[in-house]
Parts: sequence; structure tokens; C-alpha cells
Amino acid sequence: MSIDPERPGDQAGGKRAGKAGGPAAGPTVLRIALGGQLRRLRESRGISREAAGDAIRGSHAKISRLELGRVSFRERDISDLLTYYGVQDPQEREQFLALARQANEPGWWHQYGDLLPSWFETYLGLEQAAAIIRTYEAQFVPGLLQTPDYARAVINLGHGHESAPEVDRRVALRTRRQDILTRPEPSTLWAVIDEGALRRPIGGDQVMRGQIEHLIRVAELPNVTVQVLPYSAGGHAAAGGPFSILRFPESDLPDIVYLEQLTSALYLDKRHDLDQYQAVMDKLSVQAVTPEGTPRLLREIVDSY
Repeated sequence: MSIDPERPGDQAGGKRAGKAGGPAAGPTVLRIALGGQLRRLRESRGISREAAGDAIRGSHAKISRLELGRVSFRERDISDLLTYYGVQDPQEREQFLALARQANEPGWWHQYGDLLPSWFETYLGLEQAAAIIRTYEAQFVPGLLQTPDYARAVINLGHGHESAPEVDRRVALRTRRQDILTRPEPSTLWAVIDEGALRRPIGGDQVMRGQIEHLIRVAELPNVTVQVLPYSAGGHAAAGGPFSILRFPESDLPDIVYLEQLTSALYLDKRHDLDQYQAVMDKLSVQAVTPEGTPRLLREIVDSY
């Protein structure tokens, strides 16, 4: 299986605001999609960001943030921009304004906002709306595949100083993220996990046995593919560390490469970056044990604990 990075986009200008996502689309994706529609409207009219900023009593930087979906939308700003861009049709204007209202609604993860840095809240919104997620992990089992016991052991590595209730909430958040794999319209997950992550005894032998047995079970889901990159593969293309590629059902949204760092994250959507990471992921999938052979290796690892 290979994900083709080339997808047809919408023509600039003349595009009516439509649904910016299916049932799974959350506020993050809605903001990005609506921002993209506003950008295309502006560009089709030949209007600069500076001029658009003046129209809403703001700056070109504010227009840039709106078009990138980085901030919430004020209905007054959207209405003024639509007027400035010459959108007069009441129905079309209401579609834009309705999307703005939906985009301003908090996602379910908002209740955990006191635990989350803003850069990770953005990722949660993207993850919940992604149709396909391809991920490579070198040190840990991917969060979407972690058992509660394993998640707790991983969380304690960085947050062991927190109270038990706070750690419980972090575990609950990680567990709820996994609903995207079993909801009525589930996301597709393709995970390549370095063998070292499965050999490293996070939480002790019992926790690791339960975690690896869980991987064997979840890999049986039709929308989940798990591969192990074995030691025998030697060096590999993902020398830069773990990363994820997210693809969305909305044609307005580009694929996004997510790179998590200790205190921040990078979100890449330039074609050059996407192509490079896509090529690396494809190479990893070839170097890894096949999806059919992975359960056998996982059972061997279970027996080692």
C-alpha cells in the first residue's frame, strides 16, 4: 500500500464555502479549511494581505494567522472580509459564517487544556480529523496503540512529579485518542515500530507482555497495519527520528508531517518536505517485517519477557 501525495486541489476563486469536513472534522481542521477558502477568495480578487488586514482593522499578520487556521474566527471579521471580497450572496455568506461558528467550538480535548501545550492541542485536532495516519516510532509504541498500563509508564517518565489524578487524566486523554480507530468511520493507521521500542522494558515485563499482545490484537483490525523494523534491517532511512504523516478527507487540506520535539513540534506541509518524508516512510515499510510476518515476531518478543 502506498499513499499518493498528489491530490487534486480546488481551483482558486469562485469556490463556494462547503462542508470543511465529514463527521470526524474538528475545530482545528475546520479553521484550517475555512482559512484556506478565505485565502483563495482573497488571491482570486488580487487583494494583498495588507489591504485585507486594513479592511478588518488589523494587520497582514492577522490575515496570515486567519488563513493558516492558527486563531479563532470573529464573525464580524469574516463578514467584513466577505464584503471586501465581493461575496454578497446571503446563502454563501451564511455558509462561511456557519463554518466559522463550528470552528470556534472547543474539541473534546479542551477539558484537558490545562495539561496540554498549545502545539500539542493542534496535533490532537489534526489527528482526530485525519483519514490516514502513517507513523514511525523508534523509542515507544505509538500513542494510538498504547495500553493504559504502558501509557502510564511512559507518562511517568516525563510527568512522574505530578499527582496521581493528573497522571490519570493524561492516561485517559491518550486512551480516548484511540477512539479514532474504532469509531463508525475509523481512521486508517499504518505504524512502523522499531524493534528497540519493543525490547525496551517500559513499565516492567508484565506491562510489556500486555502491550505487545495488544499490538497483535489491534493489528487484526482492517484499518490498522503494524510492522516491526527489526534489528537485522541495520541502518535505515529514518535517521532523523520518529515522525507521522497525516492525510485528511478534505481536499482543502494538504498532507501534514508532524515532528514532535521535547518542548515544541514542527508541522510541515511543503511539497518538498512531504515528498521526502513519504519516500522515507515507503522505504521503512519495505525494510520492516511484512504486516503478515509481524505477529510472528511480536510473539517471539512476548516470549522474551
